[in-house]
Amino acid sequence: MDYTFDITTFGTKRGGFICTPEAWSPNVRAAHEKPSPTSAHLGLELLAVDTQAGLVEMVFHASENLCNKWGGIQGGNVAAMLDDAMALAIGLTLDWGQISPTLELKVSMMAPARPGKIYARGRVVRRGKSVGFVAGELYNEAGVVLATGTSTANFVTLKKKS
Repeated sequence: MDYTFDITTFGTKRGGFICTPEAWSPNVRAAHEKPSPTSAHLGLELLAVDTQAGLVEMVFHASENLCNKWGGIQGGNVAAMLDDAMALAIGLTLDWGQISPTLELKVSMMAPARPGKIYARGRVVRRGKSVGFVAGELYNEAGVVLATGTSTANFVTLKKKS
């Protein structure tokens, strides 16, 4: 079975994908403009979103600071990259003021991840009223699948400060 993907299309305008941050939804634009400290540490760069399809594409500029002593990206960092991809995908479905904490996360490592560009896709599998199901994949620069993941997220509306 072939576990490669054509990553040359990542971040390109096609189908419903939008590559211009100014055209992204406010919550996704906010995450892009001011990433979390963890996302910044992982080297996250959001490339394209397709709100209608519930898809996001991004690249992580993975530094050697993410590696274990054998030179591979440590598994927890791989899981965090997938968590970011899936969280941004489900974020496409949220209203302003909502967040989506992860309730459950499953990651399958398929090949060693190394420093450099690591491409990620996140997609909404199903969105319910209070829970969403998402999936994601990580690829190296050759398009080889490094890891896959699934996640369940809960929807929470933040209270306004009084």
